[in-house]
This record gives sequence, C-alpha cells and structure tokens, in this order.
Amino acid sequence: MKEIRKSAEVAATADRDGVRGQIRAPFRSRLFATLLLFAVIPTVAVTALWTGTASRALSLMSAGSAWERIGRSGESALSAARTATLTTAQRAAIDTHERELRESVELAKRFDFVAARTVRLIGLGALVVVALIAIGASRVAGHLSRQLSRPLDELVGWTRLIRTGTPLPDRAERRGAPEFEVLRTSMRTMASELESGRERAIEAERAEAFRESARRFAHELKNPLTPIRFAVERLRRSAPDELRDSVEVLAEESARLDAMARSFAQFGRLPDGPPAEIDLAELVTKTARSTVPDRLALTLDVEPALPFVNGFYEPLARALTNVLINAVEASKADGVVAVRVFREQAGETDVVCISVRDSGCGIGPQVLAHVFDPYVTTKPGGTGLGLAIARQTLAAHRGDIRVTSAAGVGTEMSLRLPISGVESSA
Repeated sequence: MKEIRKSAEVAATADRDGVRGQIRAPFRSRLFATLLLFAVIPTVAVTALWTGTASRALSLMSAGSAWERIGRSGESALSAARTATLTTAQRAAIDTHERELRESVELAKRFDFVAARTVRLIGLGALVVVALIAIGASRVAGHLSRQLSRPLDELVGWTRLIRTGTPLPDRAERRGAPEFEVLRTSMRTMASELESGRERAIEAERAEAFRESARRFAHELKNPLTPIRFAVERLRRSAPDELRDSVEVLAEESARLDAMARSFAQFGRLPDGPPAEIDLAELVTKTARSTVPDRLALTLDVEPALPFVNGFYEPLARALTNVLINAVEASKADGVVAVRVFREQAGETDVVCISVRDSGCGIGPQVLAHVFDPYVTTKPGGTGLGLAIARQTLAAHRGDIRVTSAAGVGTEMSLRLPISGVESSA
C-alpha cells in the first residue's frame, strides 16, 4: 500500500512538473515577445521617421551645386565687368562682391561636406539608440515576464494541489506584485475551507455509516432478545433451586444485551419531531442530581437568567447523562463532580455551555484523540457509544462537545449549545 501511494505521489509530482514546463515556456515566451515588441516597434518607427525627416531637411538645406553655378557665372560676369572702364569705387565694389561670392561658395561646400557626414552619423546614432532601447526593453520585458509568469505558474500548480486535496506549501517565495500575495492568501483560505468541507463530508458519511450499522445491529439484536427475556422470566418462576444461579446469570446478561441494543438504537437515530423551548438550568439540575450518586460530592453552579434553547429535551438529557456517567465512573470514592452552566460568546453566536468536570485519573493522549469515535471504550463490557451519542446529539443542535484532560487531575467535558438551537437549521 505504501509503495502504491509513493508511486502515485511520484507520478503526481512528475505530472505537476510536466504541466509547469508546458505552461511556463509558452506563456513566458509570448509575454516576453509581446512586451519587447511593444517597446521596440514604436521606437524603430519613431527613429526611422526622425532620421528620414532630418536627412530630408539637411538635403533641402544643402545647396552646394547651386552655389558653384552662381560662383562660375559670377566670375564670368566680374571678368566682363573688369574689361569696361570703371571708376575706383566701382572696382572696389566689384572686388568686394568677388570676395563675398568666393566665401559663400566655400561655406556651401563646407556645409555639403558636414551635411553628408551628419546624415550618416544620424543613421548610426539611430541604430545605436534602437539597440540600446532594445536591450533595455529586453531586460524590462524579461523582468516583467518573470514577475508575472512565475507567480502565475505557482498559482496554477496550487490549483492542481487544491483539486487533488494535497496540502499547499507552508511557505512560498514572495514573487510578483503584492496582488499575487493577496491571491495566495485567498487560495490558502479557499484550500483550508475546502479541506474542512471535505473533512465534514467524510465525517458525515462516516457517521451515517456508523448509524446505519448501529440500527441494523440493534434490530438484529432485539429480535431474538425479546423471546429470550420472556423465556428467562418463565425459568425464574419454574426453575429448581440448583438452577437459580444460572437463571440469574441469563437474566443479567439478557438485561445487559437489552441495554446494549438500546444504546445502538439511540446512536442510530437522530432527534426527530418539532423542537421545543428547553430550560437548560432545570434539565442540568434534574439530570445531575439523578445521575451522580450520593457517595460523590456534586457541585452545581448555574448562571441565573439563562435563556431557553430550542431543541429536543430527551436527546439532550441522554447526552448529558452519558457524560455524567463517565464522570462518575472515572471518579474515586471521595471524588467530586462539578457541573457548571453559563452563557458565553463564541464568535458571533451566543451559546450556553454545560461544563462537567471530574476528579478522576484523566484520559491518556492516545485515547483522548479518539474519545468521541463510536465503539472506542476503555471500560470492560462498554459499547463505546456514550460520548458518540452525545456528540451526535450536540451536532444535531448545531453545537459541539469538547474535552480537556490532564493525567492525575481529571477530565472536563464542555457541551456547547447555540441559543437559537435547531430552529434556524430546521
């Protein structure tokens, strides 16, 4: 069985790792490519537009060939003008115009030289800018893709663990934005609630199976027990003296079997009928005084003005009787049984708590873990149904029963009933 379970866990782990590999690579690659393209494509488009515009503007501003033609035609015009008879002032003006013309042609050539190389520098600069932006964008896209893909991959793995009922990791690495941590906390809460729901469902199915077995056992036991008890009564009247002891043994054993059958019948039957208002102070006082024998000291502490509880009187009385019987049997000859009834707040619900404490030897931790399970008992001849019936009754009233015990000190049973009882659940 252990080998099968281990192989199943290994297969589940391998399957989970395979799913992670299948999810991580495509999603992370697509996310990385998308983020990178969102950064690079606009950059390339803007850089190309800017480079083309700058190159076009420089080309329009360049006029080297036009200035050369102007220079050649100007020199021809100046040469023709010098052949004419000119005054000194006119010759000075022509010389000045010639110098200005030559300087303009020289500046136009220089501008063409610089503009041609500037266009190449602009193109090279644009490539460098695109490369730097691409590198930076790849770093940012890689970081963002990791920050998104890793937490998502982790959460996808958690969904598989939740689906299979596997416990979530106790401590997970804090990855991604704070919203992922909120999502992790929510998933942990959901997993805890689902696990509690599974446990409640399993417990309900288990309790129903126990009840069905108890009903069948009680039915099968009562059928032959009734004629047996009638036969024992006839034997009591007609048996000779030498058989009196044997008849008494038969009577005691048949009575024990009858009590066992009643216990199984009680465990196999949930409270039915309409609920009624119950005075727990009166119920506890009456049940405690009739159950605890005079050899033990009984202390009753009932809080005044307790509210009534909606429920079923007889099942609650039987549940409290079973708890008190256990306390009586656990106490020594000079022991004390302390019963306390009080009101307390349990979350948003008002409850009435019935506490039964004994001065016995206590319950061992191994038995304490299963003290409410059916058929678990440490008493010779016991059925192990007393506390199981008590828990079943409290659950039917939307309450619970708790136990605390210390070796050599005693045990305390706490029966907690909501004041609304079974009214709202009905």
